[in-house]
Amino acid sequence: MTDPPPAPPALASAPVVGFGALGLSPQSLSAVASAGFAEPTQIQALAIPPALAGRDVVGQARTGTGKTAAFALPILDRLGPRGPVQGLVITPTRELALQVAGEFQRFGHARGARVAAVYGGQPLGPQATQLHRGAEVVVGTPGRLLDHLRRRTLSLADLRALVLDECDRMLDLGFREDIDDIVRRTPATRQTMLFSATIPPEVVRLAARYLRDPARIFTAPEKLTVDEVEQSYVSVSSERKLPLLLELLRREQPPLTLVFARTRAAVKKLAPRLSHAGVDAREIHGDLDQNQRERVMEAFRRGEFRVLVATDVASRGLDISGISHIVNYDLPDDPEDYVHRIGRTARMGAAGRAIAFVTREQGPLLTEIEKLINHMIREESLEGFEAGDGIGLPEAPKLPPAPIGWRHVAAKRRGRRRRR
Repeated sequence: MTDPPPAPPALASAPVVGFGALGLSPQSLSAVASAGFAEPTQIQALAIPPALAGRDVVGQARTGTGKTAAFALPILDRLGPRGPVQGLVITPTRELALQVAGEFQRFGHARGARVAAVYGGQPLGPQATQLHRGAEVVVGTPGRLLDHLRRRTLSLADLRALVLDECDRMLDLGFREDIDDIVRRTPATRQTMLFSATIPPEVVRLAARYLRDPARIFTAPEKLTVDEVEQSYVSVSSERKLPLLLELLRREQPPLTLVFARTRAAVKKLAPRLSHAGVDAREIHGDLDQNQRERVMEAFRRGEFRVLVATDVASRGLDISGISHIVNYDLPDDPEDYVHRIGRTARMGAAGRAIAFVTREQGPLLTEIEKLINHMIREESLEGFEAGDGIGLPEAPKLPPAPIGWRHVAAKRRGRRRRR
């Protein structure tokens, strides 16, 4: 059967109200107060009432706007007695699965809700044991959820609510068939909620396929990045990126900085070179096992080191309020990944800074990013690091041999301007 054509987005606005006006239970209100939430964000104010009423929901919200609470609180309020799995959240990455499960545990602790996180990179046995002991809410990645379903260590026969979180990213990663397989194993009577930072046509078609007359909530879709993020870029030659990063860290002394490189190999070279130059830096990428990644994340969250160098594995599911700076050491191949990267700062209304290092040949890619976010990114000039022939530039610090410059060859150059 052919998917229906995408429907135009419906804009939504919400009056300024407190959590007490949203219909949440006293237990949820107490959990929200304990978490330090004063007023709901727009996505929370708009999504919680229809979700509590049992309606399907499709919601667009920028990263860092508290959308996890928008579906977690209604699911917890609608849980029945302890027993089978009643809520399922599908996420694209392990890190996001852990973050979402942690939010469910935080909000559901007082009511005794049991939450299980299942994801790849960990043995199946302990996860199966946890599921056997009982969990009302399961959060997991598509592949590992299917592993448990096929082994019959997970049953969705009594499922009440299904959430597809960061749906755009799941489709980008090729999980469409896995999602179809999981959804087919759920009751037709389930409530389905879909949340995404961006709503491309593929997500609209998926929503039309699985959701019934959903509440359609689109919060400021014309603006994918928040005003609290100060965005800029620096034109720099590939060989000057590392000295530029060192100088930026020296000048601004940010408390926590997340540096994105394009590939695992680039991360593996950059992090040690920063450490060699006296910067306390660690790395995170797909070659680390899950225990290693969790230890690095937790140490970064506690402030044990100040610079984390990452691939895009960390652009979703990393919720650390103290990150003040995002450095796009390499621009991402996909402009939408830029949105998710810089969403790691300015969480829940805090201020943040995002700076991109752009080589001359990456002008078309920068233009595509600006088109996507509907915003001209300010060019910033740091003395001594202008992209050019190198005349008059200060001597670079004594460092190990520079890594290979990773150049992005942008497609469809015709008609696109170049940065000079």
